[in-house]
Amino acid sequence: MTTAAAPPQRRSPAGPKAEQRVRDILRVGREVFAERGYEGATTTEIAQRLGISEATIFTYFRGKRELCQRAIQDWYDENIAAMQAGLPREASVRAQLEYLVLTNLRVFLVQGTGICALVLSEGRAKGQGLGEGLVELQRRYTAPLMELLARGQEAGEVRRDIPLRLLRSLVFGPIEQMLWEVVITGRQIDVEASARDLVALLWPALQAPDQELQRLRRLRTQLQDVIAQA
Repeated sequence: MTTAAAPPQRRSPAGPKAEQRVRDILRVGREVFAERGYEGATTTEIAQRLGISEATIFTYFRGKRELCQRAIQDWYDENIAAMQAGLPREASVRAQLEYLVLTNLRVFLVQGTGICALVLSEGRAKGQGLGEGLVELQRRYTAPLMELLARGQEAGEVRRDIPLRLLRSLVFGPIEQMLWEVVITGRQIDVEASARDLVALLWPALQAPDQELQRLRRLRTQLQDVIAQA
């Protein structure tokens, strides 16, 4: 079995000026890759937008592939850090799911549609594309959801009879479909409403089978207490 390639190792620029140059190249590189895709993007265009020579880019990156991998890696790192920092860990499992679904829809449909489309398309490519290096990044990106589902299973709130990887796909599958709808048609989607609707659809499928019955039993007990007090 072929082992997935590790993300490219970061070379340490020598000095603040070089560090800023690398940040600028990665920033503009992300823009160009998001607009053009991997095949359509060129280091020539990236250099032109920055007003530098193409040779300067190759001072810091071995080529277009490494630059694209680094740009994607930085994009993942930024979103993973923001998602983990904002996750309301003391809230209910459903409330945390609502946060993750809304956050991912914003990332996919508002903040980084071009990069998301690039990651999904190249992730399916075979051969010498970028797909081999994306496996670990995607695992890290979906880790907050996987950890939430695992905690939900331990608490008896999320069903245990379905593997976690399939529950993960149940959540991210519709998000990916909405992304492709935006990319292909250019139609804008109401992110807030879509998040509410998606969670309303997903939660009954994710919830442990006896949770609804337990909720009804609690409601019946509460009603009995109210009637008795009356």
